[in-house]
Amino acid sequence: NDDGLVGNKRRKKDEMRFKLQELDVFFPYPYLYQEQFQYMCELKRVLDAKQGESRKGHALLEMPTGTGKTACLLSLITAYQQAHEDRIGKLIYCTRTVPEMEKCLAELKALRRYRRDELAKSDGDGGALRATEKFLALCLSSRKNMCINAKVVDETDREKVDVECRKRTASWVRARGGAELCEYFENWDAAGTDAAFGDDEEILDCEDMKAFGRRNGYCPYFVARHAITRANVIVYNYQYMLDPKVAHMVSKELEKESVVVFDEGHNIDNICIEALSVDLDSRKLQRAQRCASILGKKSRRAPSPRRRPGEGRVRQAREGPPEQGGHPGDRRARRTAC
Repeated sequence: NDDGLVGNKRRKKDEMRFKLQELDVFFPYPYLYQEQFQYMCELKRVLDAKQGESRKGHALLEMPTGTGKTACLLSLITAYQQAHEDRIGKLIYCTRTVPEMEKCLAELKALRRYRRDELAKSDGDGGALRATEKFLALCLSSRKNMCINAKVVDETDREKVDVECRKRTASWVRARGGAELCEYFENWDAAGTDAAFGDDEEILDCEDMKAFGRRNGYCPYFVARHAITRANVIVYNYQYMLDPKVAHMVSKELEKESVVVFDEGHNIDNICIEALSVDLDSRKLQRAQRCASILGKKSRRAPSPRRRPGEGRVRQAREGPPEQGGHPGDRRARRTAC
C-alpha cells in the first residue's frame, strides 16, 4: 500500500483497469509493474497539489528509456481529466521530434481503444454511453510536415515552405487580390473555422491530419491551429510552448489549468538557447552593411524640414507685437527677468 493507493508488483491482463483513489485508471498492457505504479502515484500527487490552495504542481520525474513513461503519463492524466473535468484543462504534451509525437499519439490510440472496449463490456449501457464521449487529440507540427498543397510542399527547406504558405494565406495578400491563393485554406475559411471534426472520437497524428485534409479539402495546418483550443490532448513541439515568437501566436489562448508535459525534459535548455539565438554569417552582415549605407545616403540627400507658410505670423500672434525701440526677443528677456 502507498497512501491508500493499492498496487501489486504486476497485475493480470484482466486487472489493467484499477482504482487509484478516486480515479478510474485504464492501462492497455498485460502488466503494470511496481515502478510504473509508483510513477503514477507521484503524478497524481502533483496534480492534486496543482488543485490545492498553493496551486503549485511541478515535478521532475525520471524513468529509464523503454519502461513505459508515456503510457503511464497518458493513463494517469487522462483518467484525472475524466474525474475532474471542472478542475483541470487539456493535456499539452511537448516533444522534440515528429517520430516522438507519433509514438505518443499511437500510445493514446491504444489507451482509448482499450478504455472504450472495457467500458462497453463491463459497465453495461452506462459504460457504452461513457465510451462514446467526445474526445479530441491531435498533433500540431510545422507547415512543412502538414502541408498538402503540392505547389508549396515540394520546397525542400522549411523556411521556404513557410514563405510560400504565407504568400497564399496572409490576410493582406488575400485582401489585395491578384495573388495565387491556397484552395485548401480557402475551403477551410469558407466553411467556417469550426467546421472540422464530427462527433466521434478523434485521435490524429500528422498523417491522419493530412488524410483528413485531403478528404475534406481543408488545410491540415490551419485546422490543427484552430482545433487545439477545443482538444482534450495536444501533442506538439517544444518551441510552440517555449519560443516566445511562436508561443504568442499558437499557445496564448490555451487555458491556464492545462497540464504541460515536457518529454525528454533534459533538452529544454538547448531548445531555449536555440529559440533565443540568431545565426549570422558573413553574407548577412555584408547585406546589412550595404542596406545601412544605402539608407545613410538617402537620409543625407533628403531635404531639410522647411518652415511652413505663415509659421512666423503664428508665432508673432502668440507673443504679441514687439515693443518700441527693441527686438522681439528683448521683451521676452525682460519678462523672464521679472
